[in-house]
Amino acid sequence: VADRVCPIFMQGWLDGEIDVGKARTALGGDTDGCLREFGAFDENGLVRIPDHLNYEEAATLPCAAVTAHNALMVSGSIKPDDTVLLQGTGGVSVFALQFASALGCRTIMTSSSNEKLNRAKELGAGDLINYKEREDWDQAVLDLTEKRGVEHVVEVGGAGTLQKSVNAVKMGGHVAVIGVLSGKGEFNPTAVLMKAVKMQGIFVGSRQMFEDMNRLICQHDLKPVIDKTFAFEETQQALEYMESGSHFGKIVIKIS
Repeated sequence: VADRVCPIFMQGWLDGEIDVGKARTALGGDTDGCLREFGAFDENGLVRIPDHLNYEEAATLPCAAVTAHNALMVSGSIKPDDTVLLQGTGGVSVFALQFASALGCRTIMTSSSNEKLNRAKELGAGDLINYKEREDWDQAVLDLTEKRGVEHVVEVGGAGTLQKSVNAVKMGGHVAVIGVLSGKGEFNPTAVLMKAVKMQGIFVGSRQMFEDMNRLICQHDLKPVIDKTFAFEETQQALEYMESGSHFGKIVIKIS
């Protein structure tokens, strides 16, 4: 019986630091992605999936889950009792919530939807902030942390939220820059300097990170959160649903 496997995001990034050559092996870029019925991969570009996950759940791991794991466990070196600020309730942020909660961290989650925040609460989110109701959410974070700020920020908004993320992080804290969902915005780097903030861009992760993450998933019996599954013939609807931002967690397209 063959192993149950899924591909790593960058077929050439097995371990160590990323470089230009490894980045060019990203699926969906210079290399064909996975929205297809058949694919041939080098054995080094595949990892075994956790036994307790089905194929749909495993399909959510290579990009969003590895990105969240890299942001917190590798780049962030999070520790139990750290406080982690998570923006939104998309795939990366929900995985980051699950990982941070599994390690015993305090979590603060933001969203424009109280319904989504309530779902995040069910997954273990500690403090909840609706950024439509509280536009100064950075100040809300400071209020929740006795003005100290958080140790880590999973930053998915980009230019429109980056300044507030820096405001909300503690001195010497860590901001993992992952997304660019919020559009344009102004950013003053002075606070990064004066607060000695460690800011790092996160571009998914290596095969080694994937395997380390799978061990964490197995140890804590974690399951990906799938919002909705579409048939292969419904790809257009799936993309439109993702663009709408209505989802909580991941969207899956089932090939067969």
